Amino acid sequence: MNIPESMKEELGRWNNGRGIDLEGWTSCMGSYPLAVGYLTVFWPEFVEHNGYILRKGFSEQSLRGFESQSGATRKSVEWVMNHLHIVDIHCGDRDALTEDKVVVLGRALKEIYQAKLAWQFPNSPCIVELYEPEAGGEILDYEISFWQARHESVSA
Repeated sequence: MNIPESMKEELGRWNNGRGIDLEGWTSCMGSYPLAVGYLTVFWPEFVEHNGYILRKGFSEQSLRGFESQSGATRKSVEWVMNHLHIVDIHCGDRDALTEDKVVVLGRALKEIYQAKLAWQFPNSPCIVELYEPEAGGEILDYEISFWQARHESVSA
């Protein structure tokens, strides 16, 4: 993995300026409760529901609300139900989120979701999308989502 430039300075301050690698830094700064919590983002549980593939714990009321919107398609409903803004991973730490970090996180999440969805639902191929605004764009706009390929042109 490429270490974001904004992380290199942080890693370099450790060990009296000799630095530390990312794995070592994580073992010093992280916690087991956080590691368990991160599983919901980095290895989420997915379920099949009425022909959709959704993140476990979804709201049936939200699903029905999105289905009832004008112009809704199965793809648009699945997309909105499954989307995640990268900045929402840590709502209280936005000052520490830089563009290079959000790109690394987003691209890794895309690979993880592609692998997990293909493994868990081999007969229902999914398209995983990471929206990346142009360089210098709004950091809030980085988001990931997925939908089933078969929903490309199916009404809700």
